[in-house]
Amino acid sequence: MAAHAFIFPVISLCPEVHYLTEEKVYEILSICEGKKDYSPLIRVIGRIFSSADGLVQSFRKDKEQHPNTKEQHKTHQAKDEDKDEDDKERTTAMEQESEASASMEGATGSTENRLGPVEVSVDIEAVRRVYDRLLSNEKMESAFLNALVYLTPNVELDLTYLDVYDTNPDYLNIFIIVMENSSLHSPEYLEMAMPLFCKCMSKLPLPALAKLTRLWSQYSVEHIRRMMETFQQLITYTVTLHSLSVFFPFMLTVDQTELYRVHSYILFLKLVFYANVLGGDLDTGHNEEEEPASESSELTLQELLGEERSSKKGPRVDPLEKELGVRTLDCRRPLIPFEEFVNEPLNDVLEMDKDFTFFKVDSESKFSFQSCPFILNACTKSLGLYYDNRISMYSERRITALYSLVQGQQLNPYLRLKVRRDHIIDDALVRLEMIAMENPADLRKQLFVEFEGEQGVDEGGVSKEFFQLVLEEMFNPDIGMFTYDESTKLFWYNPSSLENEAQFTLIGIVLGLAIYNNCILDVHFPMVVYRKLMGKKGTYLDLTDSHPVLYQSLRELLDYEGDVEEDMMITFQISQTDLFGDPITYDLKENGDKIPVNADNRKEFVSLYGDYILNKSVERQFKAFRRGFQMVTNESPLKCLFRPEEVELLICGSRNLDFQALEETTEYDGGYSKDCRIIKDFWETVHSFGEEDKRLFLQFTTGTDRAPVGGLGKLKMIIAKNGPDTDRLPTSHTCFNALLLPEYDSKEKLKERLLKAITYAKGFGML
Repeated sequence: MAAHAFIFPVISLCPEVHYLTEEKVYEILSICEGKKDYSPLIRVIGRIFSSADGLVQSFRKDKEQHPNTKEQHKTHQAKDEDKDEDDKERTTAMEQESEASASMEGATGSTENRLGPVEVSVDIEAVRRVYDRLLSNEKMESAFLNALVYLTPNVELDLTYLDVYDTNPDYLNIFIIVMENSSLHSPEYLEMAMPLFCKCMSKLPLPALAKLTRLWSQYSVEHIRRMMETFQQLITYTVTLHSLSVFFPFMLTVDQTELYRVHSYILFLKLVFYANVLGGDLDTGHNEEEEPASESSELTLQELLGEERSSKKGPRVDPLEKELGVRTLDCRRPLIPFEEFVNEPLNDVLEMDKDFTFFKVDSESKFSFQSCPFILNACTKSLGLYYDNRISMYSERRITALYSLVQGQQLNPYLRLKVRRDHIIDDALVRLEMIAMENPADLRKQLFVEFEGEQGVDEGGVSKEFFQLVLEEMFNPDIGMFTYDESTKLFWYNPSSLENEAQFTLIGIVLGLAIYNNCILDVHFPMVVYRKLMGKKGTYLDLTDSHPVLYQSLRELLDYEGDVEEDMMITFQISQTDLFGDPITYDLKENGDKIPVNADNRKEFVSLYGDYILNKSVERQFKAFRRGFQMVTNESPLKCLFRPEEVELLICGSRNLDFQALEETTEYDGGYSKDCRIIKDFWETVHSFGEEDKRLFLQFTTGTDRAPVGGLGKLKMIIAKNGPDTDRLPTSHTCFNALLLPEYDSKEKLKERLLKAITYAKGFGML
């Protein structure tokens, strides 16, 4: 590399300098400024910053300041004070927001929202001040760049063969000092120094990476964002080279294998990601108790065939996550939104079929982007989940076929449900309950639904309608399984429900099957349901969307500045109404009716109230619901890939309907094209529809009124010609997202026929 040609002269004007302090840098800088010759300082910077030993010893807290340099130190700090004031102004809003939520955190009962200070021997503030002073000089910047290129191979050798961190933990100072350089995102660093630096950083042992993460978590938002942007730019730079190689192979030779070299960059973006998590609002408690998977006493098909399920290996746990003792799920509000860690250029070029293979291999020699899900968007991750589900389906089909050969019994390789429309709950409940008891693995077979007395082969559309009908029935307020909030348009478990657990288990199975079979459902749960499904109990903070009126009342109680006991006159006994409207009381603590709420115990009251509403009062219903959900998804990588809000997106789809994107991706058949008069009239008509009619059209054509993960642009709709002008209505194949449209002779007739079709469509067999 050309940068290696930069050799630092052995002869220096400061041969006695073997390490740097802030005072020493300022002393040399003053001499250079007086002589207007910066070459002595450049040589010192080059020599120290290219030496591992020199950097380890530099800028140490234990190096004493000489009394005569303190005034000079203050002088050089003057310029930094203005910058610090700007930083303070930028962070004031965040600090005020954190203070406002302090009482909320206390109410949740969380005991670990912040980590203790991480002790390091390097004076980080001094390093930052030195960088700020020196990087304004172009020649200095070049010296730092060349020194880093010269430094990294030696550090890599030290970490690989000498285990230097184990013998000297201060070796981590090298990486702390280098990462404070605010110019690391510049093109020169991205092209030459940063790839080498990331490669040698990847040799750090896990405890060192964890310590670095904990240290960074105590940095300001601005510093964490700068590091995030540095690694994001490095990844994007590499991905861009990969993309150019596709179009200009004669210029570049970067292939998919080359793309996977960014894994060392992503490793350090992961450190920044977990620093972002640790620095945010943490709740490491309030975890749902995991129920052991039900196991049949009989031999399973896999055991008979000498195979084992992947679930027996246990869920994937990131080593860094385990070392830090924190999960993404534990963070309620990160310092930087999670979405900013997604790298869209990478998602655009990533070949998920290959990446999924590496993900399933579970080998140290194969890196998978799915092992770092924070960098992937929900659309890319859903594709990985789709591959996993399909392979599981094929595996069940193969195992069933082999079992049939061995045992001589004819088994069904699919999960077939035959139901009556007017008894859909009873039929589905009986069939699925039998499957769940006999062999839960059958739930992971490909689903085929048949409505009794109706013709049609299930290619996806019949299943969609089955899911929708089951949910419409079970969420009917008259049944009383769920309560409906008119203000939020959300459902919540009815604590007084008289339905047995099997019905709640059925809903859980239906949600799991929808994910497993790539169907979107029209369900309306608050976010706390998905957090609970992923393993976190509900707390007072989750009442914001599930019970907003109650949340506001409790919020006012926490903020009340008067005499709480005298003015509020409330106790640790609460009252609710049951299914029939009769009042029932519940003691949040023993003898709660005799314990008044006051300023000292109001946080405890709020915490217990939230726990009762979201957990204890619906424990029976939710456990049954979760049990059904996990019957289908227990072996899926769902938990390790998706956050709760992304699980909601998987199940419910997106509420944002971009019909312009749908028009751009729609294909045509039977003689139609995008330039046909009827097609132009069709899209003008659809675009003129209101929100409700657009949802009805989507329901009519695709079987659901939601957009898939990634938006309507990911939906492949087909419009096919269905004969000349006629009075017949348009029809659809929801299995294939196909609309069969006659060539109506006028735009008015097209609109009238289309509206009638989408308004009165119900059931399969319209054709």
